[in-house]
Amino acid sequence: MSDKHLSSQFDSELTGVSTRVMKMGGLVESQIRTAVQALSQFSVELAEQVSANESQVNTMEVDIDHDLSSIIARRQPTARDLRLLIAISKTTANLERAGDEADKIARMVRSIIESGAARNLPASDVRVASELASALLRKSLDAFARLDANIALSILKEDDAIDREFDGFVRKLITYMMEDPRTISPSLDLLFLAKAVERIGDHAKNIAECTIYVVKGADVRHTPMEQIESVVR
Repeated sequence: MSDKHLSSQFDSELTGVSTRVMKMGGLVESQIRTAVQALSQFSVELAEQVSANESQVNTMEVDIDHDLSSIIARRQPTARDLRLLIAISKTTANLERAGDEADKIARMVRSIIESGAARNLPASDVRVASELASALLRKSLDAFARLDANIALSILKEDDAIDREFDGFVRKLITYMMEDPRTISPSLDLLFLAKAVERIGDHAKNIAECTIYVVKGADVRHTPMEQIESVVR
């Protein structure tokens, strides 16, 4: 078999796996949107829908990882191809964890509704942060699909906005709990929910770092922003 034919087969396998990662990402995005909608409408039905679909995300991660292991064993890729396969594995892991956070949001929504205090809490603040996190995850997947390091860099900067939203929300919740101790239990649920939203933003940031790793061959985790900018530009 010719080297050209082998290369063509390898490219086809890479494309197939990458396509499935994007499909997995779309499912996770849908889970997050549904979880946010459940919070917006205080809907138990929507929250249960998120939990019911979580296993599908988990299955996709396992299947993709299995195929990645098979490709690496058979093809023994080097350089950028190997970086891409490693980055795909890390991306699917982050997507699975983002899906877990969506399920956590759904469970917290159910708990808040059952407490009977839903309407008295500042849930709208969390919805704003949730929409930011969802948009960031979508952007990170787009950057990964395009292997665009510049978009990935902008995502790393935008993650700070979600962190600021979370910090402000924590301060507001503390005020609620101090003014009315009856809101302590549902407020804690809302706090855990907000933390799950922040974690979704972190997973989007991790995916963006994977994109830079593939394109530039540099591991930019735990790296100052000025240094990352220098790597990308």
